[in-house]
Amino acid sequence: MTVDLPPSLIALARSAAADADPVAVFRAAEAASKALLGHRLFTTLFVVPGGAEVERVYSSDPAAYPLTGRKRMGQTPWGEHVLTQGRTWLGNGMDDIRWAFPDHALIESLGCAACINIPVREGGVVVGTLNILDAADRYTERHVAIAEVIGGFLPGALRRAADIASA
Repeated sequence: MTVDLPPSLIALARSAAADADPVAVFRAAEAASKALLGHRLFTTLFVVPGGAEVERVYSSDPAAYPLTGRKRMGQTPWGEHVLTQGRTWLGNGMDDIRWAFPDHALIESLGCAACINIPVREGGVVVGTLNILDAADRYTERHVAIAEVIGGFLPGALRRAADIASA
């Protein structure tokens, strides 16, 4: 049996294994997301010690979502679902986005109303999130499964990015 893996996924696997610089891994993950899913916004965040906040360490749109930006998400229903329970979240309209995010107006202004949030886990512990956004009704469960594969390559890079941010 022959399986042809997408080149962007192979590049991500190689980057996750070889690159010490977390940004290089996040760029490879963004390229895989763009090729396999499509997106308008792609970010990664690590869970700040204590779990109440997440901090952005990569953004495809640093003007709207700058690096080191923090959100208090741990004590929200979204935080319970993604950060505490470690469950993927899919939202496909502005009602979902308003439920999940206090910055929903900014998200909407970017033309985004669909969102996949992947809890990035290491040893079962959520260390961060992968966040992929696009227009309303853009994503399906198939897209979520692909995003989960991409997120599976990110724990080491998120740990390194958190170490750099706290240094």
